[in-house]
Amino acid sequence: MKPYAEMTKEELIALRKELKAQYREMQGKDLRLDMSRGKPSVEQLDLSMGMMDVLSSNDDLTCEDGTDCRNYGVLTGIDEAKELLADMMEVNPDLIIIYGNSSLNVMYDTVSRSMTHGVMGNTPWCKLDKVKFLCPVPGYDRHFAITEYFGIEMINVPMTKDGPDMDMVEELVSTDSAIKGIWCVPKYSNPQGYSYSDETVRRFARLKPAAPDFRIYWDNAYGVHHLYDHDQDHLIEILAECKRAGNPDLVYKFASTSKISFPGSGIACIAASLNNLEDIKRQLKFQTIGHDKVNQLRHVRFFRNIHGMVEHMRRHADIIRPKFEAVEEILERELGGLGIGEWTMPKGGYFISFDSLDGCAKEIVARCKKAGVVMTGAGATYPYGKDPDDRNIRIAPTYPPLGDLITATELFSLCVKLTSVEKLLKTMD
Repeated sequence: MKPYAEMTKEELIALRKELKAQYREMQGKDLRLDMSRGKPSVEQLDLSMGMMDVLSSNDDLTCEDGTDCRNYGVLTGIDEAKELLADMMEVNPDLIIIYGNSSLNVMYDTVSRSMTHGVMGNTPWCKLDKVKFLCPVPGYDRHFAITEYFGIEMINVPMTKDGPDMDMVEELVSTDSAIKGIWCVPKYSNPQGYSYSDETVRRFARLKPAAPDFRIYWDNAYGVHHLYDHDQDHLIEILAECKRAGNPDLVYKFASTSKISFPGSGIACIAASLNNLEDIKRQLKFQTIGHDKVNQLRHVRFFRNIHGMVEHMRRHADIIRPKFEAVEEILERELGGLGIGEWTMPKGGYFISFDSLDGCAKEIVARCKKAGVVMTGAGATYPYGKDPDDRNIRIAPTYPPLGDLITATELFSLCVKLTSVEKLLKTMD
């Protein structure tokens, strides 16, 4: 079929009639499918069930240094867990603090601490007239929710295939002391699946912020989440690059095992310079005597080392790769060449980003919902839930069974077609 923009009004009217009939047929199937969040599937969760058996009431729950994991203490996490997550994050174990199950919680705490007590002796943000954050868009809705909750003004920065628009980042950061941070998902970004180029990482490390308490919030959520063994994205390690650039304190790096082991009971961590870690520990000692060391030990004994984790992630990839490929095949078959949508084809991560014609995303998502498929809300990938062009939609392929995913993607493609036809017909009236 030729591109929709090349069709006559009569052709579009006839096509709309045909598409509406197909849509009514899909509505009659009484679908109830959820693609709203990037959750691991049941099959993925089953991969980690052996973790429930690595510790028993007969086991010695002491660490190599003699720490009894059942008791109080060890504020920053057991050494074995630091070593495992340090290898996952490509940093020195001395630069890590282990937390509970949620890296989002660690990011929230980091912003909250900055608001109430400041960063390394600087003025607490709550005492400032204005606090701003840069937000690469489209991006991760839960990042934006944290800064919105604290009343921080968010500034959109366009994403490219190499990462955020660094000309814009450098200009804004260097000239506005109210800008205190930037959200980043540097590898297999949410939702586009882009990975920052070497040049982008080096430019981040060499930023010259006007604010001494500016920090890069580097959420490396998908650092080991490859889809393919033979074709993976690689990322320059940001802490080492910042140190080389003479900016060792510029970055907070976050990660967790949420999509590696169990999302509800993994382990999370922050990596940062020694100066930053000392600043964090001054607050952390009032918050907890130590996080769940038994869970930390459970992860260490299950994975053993980074090689065990890498092999585990290969099994994850074997489950989700066919789902990504199915979505990409259906989008290309149904929408390729029509000029009504573009989508990414990531090598890892959890999402595919789809851009419709301007002004169509909300209607596409609403149509999907009316036919029984729940998608991430249109606008969610932008601060305040406001996509200025109403075009970006995040597709989350991982959770549904493959058969359901195929049905949902076919419905999604149909909704894109129908909404696009109606959009074009309106421009002709």
